[in-house]
Amino acid sequence: MNVSIEIGLLVSAFLIFCSILMSKTGYRFGIPTLLMFLLAGMLFGTDGLGIQFDDVSVAQHIGMVALCIILFTGGMDTKMEDIRPVLSPGVMLATSGVFLTTLFCGLFVYWVSGWQLHTGVGFTLIGSLLLAATMSSTDSASVFNILRSQQINLKHNLKPMLELESGSNDPMAYLLTIILIQCLQAGGVSGWEILWSFLLQFVVGIAGGYLLGRLSVWLINRVSLKNAELYSIMVLCFIFIIYCSVYLLKGNGYLAVYIAGMVIGNSRLFKKKEIGTFLDGMTWLLQIVMFLMLGLLVNPHEMLPVMLTAVLVSVFMTFVARPLSVWLSLLPFGRKITNKSKLFISWVGIRGAAPIIFATYPVMAQVDGASQIFNIVFFVTLISLLFQGMSLSWVARKLGLTEPLPEKEDNFGIELTEDVGSTLREVLCTEELLQRGRHIRELSLPEGTLVIMIKRGDRYIVPNGSLELMLGDRLLLMIHNV
Repeated sequence: MNVSIEIGLLVSAFLIFCSILMSKTGYRFGIPTLLMFLLAGMLFGTDGLGIQFDDVSVAQHIGMVALCIILFTGGMDTKMEDIRPVLSPGVMLATSGVFLTTLFCGLFVYWVSGWQLHTGVGFTLIGSLLLAATMSSTDSASVFNILRSQQINLKHNLKPMLELESGSNDPMAYLLTIILIQCLQAGGVSGWEILWSFLLQFVVGIAGGYLLGRLSVWLINRVSLKNAELYSIMVLCFIFIIYCSVYLLKGNGYLAVYIAGMVIGNSRLFKKKEIGTFLDGMTWLLQIVMFLMLGLLVNPHEMLPVMLTAVLVSVFMTFVARPLSVWLSLLPFGRKITNKSKLFISWVGIRGAAPIIFATYPVMAQVDGASQIFNIVFFVTLISLLFQGMSLSWVARKLGLTEPLPEKEDNFGIELTEDVGSTLREVLCTEELLQRGRHIRELSLPEGTLVIMIKRGDRYIVPNGSLELMLGDRLLLMIHNV
C-alpha cells in the first residue's frame, strides 16, 4: 500500500507523541522510560493497532546511526577524572566480562537446546554462542538513561564504572556476534583469524577514535563560523566520519566514536555547552525512534513459542552468568571492590536496544534459527528492563551503596565558556559567613574572586561592596583560574 509522505509524517509524529505521554505515566510508577517506548511500539505494531513494519535492514541501519550518537554523547559526558580510578576494572568488565557472559550463557543455551521437545528450540553450539553474544553486553542507552533519570548517587565510584562498562562493551559484543556469524557461514574460522580480528578491531578502533577525536577538536576550535549553530552540525558530521573511516579500516566503529566522544568531551572546545545540548536532544530523539521502531518490528505472537527458553535464559543470565563473569573479571582487583559493589554491578547487567540491534545481524545473514534468536533476545530484553531497570534504585539502597545527592549548583542559570579562564561557584550565606562580615567588602575574598550576583528569595541582586548580606542569601562567585 502506497502511503503519502504527509500521512507517514503524521503517523510518525503521533507515535512519538503518544510514546512520550506513555513514558510520563510509566515514570510515575518507576518504569524505565525506554521500556515504555518499546511497549508503545508493540502496542501500535502488527499484533496491536495494526501498523505494519517488518524491514529488518532499515531497523538495523537506524539502530547503527542511533548507537553511534548515543555512544558518542555518552563518551562526551564521561569525565576522565571520574573514570581514571575505575579505568582498569571498567575495561575488564567491558572485555572479559562480555566474553565470559557469552561463554557461560552459550553453554547453558546449548544445554537447554537438548530439551527441544519441551522448549521447541534447538541450537548448535555455535548457534547457542551466537545467541549469547548478541545479548552479552549491557546496553549503553538503557544504563545511561536509568542511572541519570533516577538520579542515583552511588558510592565507591560505581556510577562512572558502570557507565564506562556500558559505553565500551558494545564493541566486544558486536565483534563476537560478527565472528560467530562468520563461523556459521564459513563452517569455521581459525584461532589465528579470530585473534587477528580482535586485535585489528580494537587497536584500529582505539587509535582511530583518539586521533580523529583530537583532529575534530583542533578543527572545531580553529574554524570560525558566523552561525554558532553550525558547530553542532559539524560535530554530528564528525561522528559519522569517525565511525565510517574506522569501519573501512577494519576497526571497530562503535569503540571509535565512544573514544572520540571522551577525547572531545575532555578537551577545551568552542561552544561545548551548545554542542552538548544539541547532542542530548538528538540522543533522546534517536532513543525514542530506535525503541519505538524495534517495538514495531517484533510480533508478540511469534515470541510465544520461545517464551519458556527466553525466561530460562533470562534467569540464568541474571543470577548465574552475569554474576560469575563480574566476579571473575574483577578478581585481579582483590578487595579494592567490595562484595556489595560486585553484587550491584551484577544486577546492572541491563539489556536494551543494542542486543536487539545485534540480533538483527543473524536475521540479515540468514543463519539457521535467526528468527528464534531475535525473538528470544527481544523477550530477554523486556524482562531485563522490567525487573532490573525498575529495581535498580531499590537494590542500591538495600545494599547500602547510595548516598545523598550533592546539592546542584544551578540557581543562576549562568555558565561560562572555557576560554574565559574563570569558573563560577555558588556559596550559601550562613551564620559562620556572616560572622566574618555583614557586607561584601568585609569578607576578605581571595585575590581574583568577585561576587557578581546574589539570589535572595526570588530576587536577583547585582551587588556592590556596601550591600548588607542576609542569612540564606546565595552568592555567585567568579573565580579567576590561575
